[in-house]
Amino acid sequence: MTGDYTLYALPHSLYSGRARSYLIKRGITFRELSTGHESFKNEVLPKAQLPTIPTLVTPHGEVIRDGAAIIAHFEEPRGWPSLPTTPRQRTVSLLFDVIGTDGLLRPAMHYRWNFPDDNLAFVRRHFLHAQRDTPEREAKTDHMMDRMRHAARIFGVTEASQSVVEALYLDVLTALNDHFAQFPYLFGDRPSLGDFGLLGPLYAHLGRDPYPLGLMQREAPSLYRWVERMNRADRDAPEFFGAGEDFLPGDAIPPTLVRVLQVLAEDFVPETAAAAATLKPWLAAEAPAAGEPAVGRLATSPGTAQFDLRGVPVEAIAQPHRFYLLQRVQSCYDALAPDARQAVFACLVEVGMEKVLALRLPREICRNKNLEVWGELT
Repeated sequence: MTGDYTLYALPHSLYSGRARSYLIKRGITFRELSTGHESFKNEVLPKAQLPTIPTLVTPHGEVIRDGAAIIAHFEEPRGWPSLPTTPRQRTVSLLFDVIGTDGLLRPAMHYRWNFPDDNLAFVRRHFLHAQRDTPEREAKTDHMMDRMRHAARIFGVTEASQSVVEALYLDVLTALNDHFAQFPYLFGDRPSLGDFGLLGPLYAHLGRDPYPLGLMQREAPSLYRWVERMNRADRDAPEFFGAGEDFLPGDAIPPTLVRVLQVLAEDFVPETAAAAATLKPWLAAEAPAAGEPAVGRLATSPGTAQFDLRGVPVEAIAQPHRFYLLQRVQSCYDALAPDARQAVFACLVEVGMEKVLALRLPREICRNKNLEVWGELT
């Protein structure tokens, strides 16, 4: 295979938005195809191993499944230019990547699936046209949508928790809006890995489906501009006079970003702690073999975790994938010099996120042949 990159993705896919934005911002030429194309089933899936998106095919025919791996494919050989080099910004950028891909799934699923009067026709059109026009198309669409609708429940949205999920999300909108009213991106004038991770839920679900789109445009117009900006190849910041091209100097974490993290911590920290409390005994009892899938359809489900969200009990699936990405935050912190570690720890204490540094599984999650798998038993 020669020519440009091919990204198998969908406009309404949460995880596709992260990889697509990265390719756009990095000026990487690509074409986007749906998984409904025969080439995905016949040529890509045997190498990808799971029928998930985003999946990238390089000009040389290499297949890379999952947004984190796609971004790493370009970043690692170049020394991770999308990560700030200073310790606090670097660690927090990695943390935002986890929060975007795993920590905002609850509002993303709620605002897509629990407002059918506004969203259903729009969403169904996208699911329908992701597939070829065959006699089975309608039935396959209904099946796929029913399966995805179930995600809102397994991520902890119930009649009892709905009001607190919405209240917390409105606080997230407000905090992010205040930040992006002052800065084009999370860390100043340049998009970071954290921006790409955060975009996933805030584009395809929360910044595009009709009901949450209207909510964002009304309540958080500066955040909505960031969503637009993240899908433009240029800096797209005409309202920021004198904007530069780099991250904020002095390893700064501005007060507006501190507030964003404080609000996100209310949900992310207790859920991560509860997930770890579920996964640790499960790992001890099950002892999955090294190389066994840890994430996705091929993996065994570890069950659910229970935690409180602003005093309301929530039960949600315990996600090993969260810890796969959290490992990068923890490794970044561990590699710092003592003074830098102290500065990072103090920053995380201020925002209420310091506990995530210690929330580690006894088994590493690695990648092997496009799968996230359990590491060696120790």
